Amino acid sequence: MKLQTGDPAPDFTSKDQHGNPVKLSDLRGRKVVLYFYPKDDTSGCTAQACSLNDNLPALQAAGYTVIGVSTDDEKSHQKFIQKYGLNFTLLADTDKQVVEAYDVWQEKSMYGKKYMGTVRTTFLINEAGIITDIITKVDTKAHAGQILGV
Repeated sequence: MKLQTGDPAPDFTSKDQHGNPVKLSDLRGRKVVLYFYPKDDTSGCTAQACSLNDNLPALQAAGYTVIGVSTDDEKSHQKFIQKYGLNFTLLADTDKQVVEAYDVWQEKSMYGKKYMGTVRTTFLINEAGIITDIITKVDTKAHAGQILGV
C-alpha cells in the first residue's frame, strides 16, 4: 500500500540505538520527522544526518521530534551517533517491519545489479499521527531546510 499525505502514519514499535522500544503512537501530541535512510556512515546518509543534527534546534523550535530509521543494528547506530555527535534517536529496524510498513523497502539498482534496499524517504507526521508531507527527493546536504520549508 502506497502511503499518501492525509493517511494515518502506520504505528510501530522498534528498538532504538540502546535497545529500548520506541512506539510511534507514544509520540502523539508531537510532530515527528520520520526519516528512512539506507545505511549508517555512508556519505549521503552522513550528510543527511548531519544536516538534521546541525539544524536540530530549529527543527525542535518548529515542534519536531526527529527519528531516523535504517535496517542497521543498535551497535552500528551507536557508532554512527558517537562518530558524528548525533542528538536524536535512530531505530534499528533489523526485521524490516517499519521499512515495509512505510513501503520504503524496495528493489533498487546499482551498476546494473538489482537488490532490495531502503529508499531514502522522509515522512512528516502531525500531532494527530497523520502524514502531512512525504519527501522523496531528499537533498541530503540541505534536508533540514527541506523540512522547515514545507
